[in-house]
Amino acid sequence: MTEEHGAGSDPGTTSLGPDWSVGPDGVRHRRAARVILLDDVGRVLLVRGHDSDQPERSWWFTVGGGIDPGESEVDAALRELREEAGIALAPDDLVGPVVTRAGIFEFVAETCRQDEVFFLARVPAGHEPSRAGWTEIERNVLDELRWLSTAELRAQPLEFFPTALADVVDSLVDGWDGTVRHLGTEHDDGDEHERGTSGVRGAGDIRCPEPPDPEEIGA
Repeated sequence: MTEEHGAGSDPGTTSLGPDWSVGPDGVRHRRAARVILLDDVGRVLLVRGHDSDQPERSWWFTVGGGIDPGESEVDAALRELREEAGIALAPDDLVGPVVTRAGIFEFVAETCRQDEVFFLARVPAGHEPSRAGWTEIERNVLDELRWLSTAELRAQPLEFFPTALADVVDSLVDGWDGTVRHLGTEHDDGDEHERGTSGVRGAGDIRCPEPPDPEEIGA
């Protein structure tokens, strides 16, 4: 992530990183694997981050990131969990994917689309995550790791993604029913959506009946 991508520059260069490619629509795109990590009192481990171009805005999201070439979704999820939170789990510790979605957002002045699969995992309460594995780039845009209950998540003032996250966590606390929940396409733009009375921001977007293309996300 050393080269900035601006208007009129080579579309093959970007400050996002090499795992982002330009799609036929000109939008940066990547596949990603994420982990809904719960402890045994029902809290979810979340990351708070911000856009370097919008330092005044921050939001919560699950641990995870891009899938490297030749890497499986499970391997990517485990690697991201180890790198971002210092938590080492085995493939059998992951359940799912339990959720899929596509997120469209602006980041470092670029429009991006990320097709995501979410796995479920559990650890005992009291497990303290570590930021020791954060890269310098991550330290510039990531702010903290925190365990939050869904009540705390809904009550706090910041955005969170997916916008259905609190509802999803509530549905998984007692176990996964084996049904993959497709959230469709969400526009993760703080200017376009507002929180509803349920505490889930942009609830209209998550009722999209069309799941992402299974071939595209590898689900």
